[in-house]
Amino acid sequence: MDALDDRLELVVDPARPTGRTLLAGGVEQSYVDVADPTYLHFDYVRRMAAVADLAAPAGHRLDVLHLGGGALTLARYLAATRPGSAQLVVERDPAVVDLVARDLPPVPPGIEVRVADAREAVAGAPGDAYDLVLADIYRAARMPPHVATVEFAREVARVLRTEGIYLVNVTDLPPLVVTRVQAATLREVFADVCVVADRRMLRGRRYGNVVLAAARRPHRLPVARLVPRVLRDPLPGVVLHGAALDTFAAGARPRSDDSER
Repeated sequence: MDALDDRLELVVDPARPTGRTLLAGGVEQSYVDVADPTYLHFDYVRRMAAVADLAAPAGHRLDVLHLGGGALTLARYLAATRPGSAQLVVERDPAVVDLVARDLPPVPPGIEVRVADAREAVAGAPGDAYDLVLADIYRAARMPPHVATVEFAREVARVLRTEGIYLVNVTDLPPLVVTRVQAATLREVFADVCVVADRRMLRGRRYGNVVLAAARRPHRLPVARLVPRVLRDPLPGVVLHGAALDTFAAGARPRSDDSER
């Protein structure tokens, strides 16, 4: 999450007393279980976590950059599942950072939270510094244009190591134009790209979240293991890769900084 909004609050989940939902303007933005950081409430977060789990051997420490912090759900998850990982969380809204620091459990060791714009933070980061970059950035329910272009994707690729993986959460609605364009954009830069989503979304039946994964090296994404993993989710997912992704993204044009001017 990276969403500037004055109406921020953390509310208790009536169905799960240890659950806390971060609301911005009354809209759910993030969810964390204060007693169990491995509990992931939202399906798209579970899909991002699935890729992160399969990115390296279990328990192996990683260097991670989070673009958009929210309640630090995935940072807390990785601190629990990959102890010793070094994680930098970039959140644009200082009010979110203050609320989370005040009303949620302390940040686990290895996590640094920084107030900054995501694109500026990536531009200022050293090359080959991260194993994972996770982007969960949106304002007014959409991905900001300046972090959705080929130029930004190139900057992300620069800060990733050769085996690194970039994960992006996109909110979209039928006919998934935003997702198709983002897939085409990532394919301009990365050698391996896939889309992970609720099958109902891919059938054009609902609004929701889509996860895109991208890697610098060809065949790097753990697609063969990811397919059964997301299929077992309480909200079964589908992975589009290779020819299936070709069909899905056909006709979509990559987004550039120039197209936003």
